[in-house]
Amino acid sequence: MKKSRKSFTTEFKKEIVFLVTQEGRKPSELAREFDVHRTTIDRWVREFTAHGEDAFPGNGNLLPADEEIRRLKQELASVKEDREILKKALAFLLETRQMKFLFIQEHRSQFAVEKMCQNLSVSRSAYYAWLRRPVSRRDRSNAVLKTHIKATFHQFRGVYGSPRITRELRKQGFRCGEKRVARLMVEEDLRAYTQPKFKVTTNSKHDLPIAPNLVNQNFEASAPNRLWASDITYIWTREGWLYLAVILDVFSRQIVGWTVSNRMTKELVLSAIRKAIAQRKPQPGLIFHSDRGSQYASHEVRRLLKDHQMLQSMSKKGDCYDNAIVETFFKTLKTELVYLIEPFKTRGEAKHSLFYYIDYFYNRIRQHSALNYLAPVKFEKLKNVA
Repeated sequence: MKKSRKSFTTEFKKEIVFLVTQEGRKPSELAREFDVHRTTIDRWVREFTAHGEDAFPGNGNLLPADEEIRRLKQELASVKEDREILKKALAFLLETRQMKFLFIQEHRSQFAVEKMCQNLSVSRSAYYAWLRRPVSRRDRSNAVLKTHIKATFHQFRGVYGSPRITRELRKQGFRCGEKRVARLMVEEDLRAYTQPKFKVTTNSKHDLPIAPNLVNQNFEASAPNRLWASDITYIWTREGWLYLAVILDVFSRQIVGWTVSNRMTKELVLSAIRKAIAQRKPQPGLIFHSDRGSQYASHEVRRLLKDHQMLQSMSKKGDCYDNAIVETFFKTLKTELVYLIEPFKTRGEAKHSLFYYIDYFYNRIRQHSALNYLAPVKFEKLKNVA
């Protein structure tokens, strides 16, 4: 069978000629590195020497109209390549020259070196000089890893520490340990945002019936829809307070129902419960755990739970650990969303941000340490019980 002939782009040929004529590289070395015959490289050099930038025009003579079409196609391809380079190199644009050179080195099989140098504002000669300079493989690896660490850190709004960033990098194919990532984060002064634990208040001074504590701080469930936990928190906006009620499935830590209101009433809780029921359709016997707040102890909430054959459970008076699983979620929410924003301008803005954070980021993306660093939705799917 006849062996197919290799095809090389004009840009590739010019790069090889550049290495020979401007960088003093030996054609024999380049032939081995790029899997090109030595005689082919010699021919390219002769052709470029004779014709300069007009070398390597392609085969055949084109009509003027066809020539214009070819030119426009080349321009379009060039613009597309520029766009692809910039998309991939976005995190490198404000980096040091070494980081830019590392990007070029990583992507030279995808894009023309000349194009990447233009887009990153570095010279080809400087890139090739850097390439010949002795730099340890470890240093290069660390430099590349630092850039991806920073990109991941900012992608997750500065709330991921080294454990979660390590797992994100491993998903991308990097072989790295948590200690190494932590060390590089220190070198780059990247620290996950934290916030002191906030105070939670509950109005338990009422004469409404109190349900027994069926959980006793044992926040474990063998399957979804066996144990739900609920609580209310508040978020400040420039229009005033916004109250948030959530329902959390203990099995996967997924928020299965939530709602907001300008007032902290029983309707706030009723709405969240109805949403959770509509979404999950739980079987009879589910335990619904909350604090002793008047909203949860109201006749309407107790009746709704009873109508759906749920068992109501309430924490001990004044014991924050009795509903710690939801308190932890609220702390995470406020640390990773609320405290990062100088107060929301409107309640509507806060609601939109809560929707994105809860329904998208927290439920579907954010790694949860108690779930083997999986997001709640993915955890349920992997357990084949979604």
